[in-house]
Amino acid sequence: MTAAPFAADFYPLASGGLRPLRAEQAEPIARQLAAIDPWLALGFAAEALATYLLRADGGLYRYEILDAQGATAGVVAVRHPWLRGPYLELFAVFPPHQGRGLGGAALEWFERQARLTSANAWVLVSAFNQGAYGLYRRYGFVEIGPIPDLIKPGQNEILLRKSLNQTPELVGRHSHADN
Repeated sequence: MTAAPFAADFYPLASGGLRPLRAEQAEPIARQLAAIDPWLALGFAAEALATYLLRADGGLYRYEILDAQGATAGVVAVRHPWLRGPYLELFAVFPPHQGRGLGGAALEWFERQARLTSANAWVLVSAFNQGAYGLYRRYGFVEIGPIPDLIKPGQNEILLRKSLNQTPELVGRHSHADN
């Protein structure tokens, strides 16, 4: 029997872990998100982000990213099912925790979970968010195309997909050829 993706109470990561988002953490996380890009540049208010993190939605799985000491280091929200694979709907590692491998470990977790039932993994990134774009590309996501004005007029979002049916050798070769 195949395990259901995104269903565990805790997922260990190499340098921390993921646990389902606790209601009391929604507001502090939302305040941190609203203060950093891309949410800051896109004009998201902390109140709207907290509402998103707390609203009832059976297809949205929300997790706190924890550092090695168990402190909240970020957040991840996954929509599943979505277009033949899960969609990483919201993803942030907060600035004090960046550069420690948590983002990569969370993306590896996302891919492992996606592989349980899906042929694809999806992510959307703001065109101006080159750091996130680069991270997704390093982990084998391929640009599908821009979506103008999706979130804010005058701003492009970029849809990326990782095909989970390709062998790692092909993914690696394709990713490097596009750089």
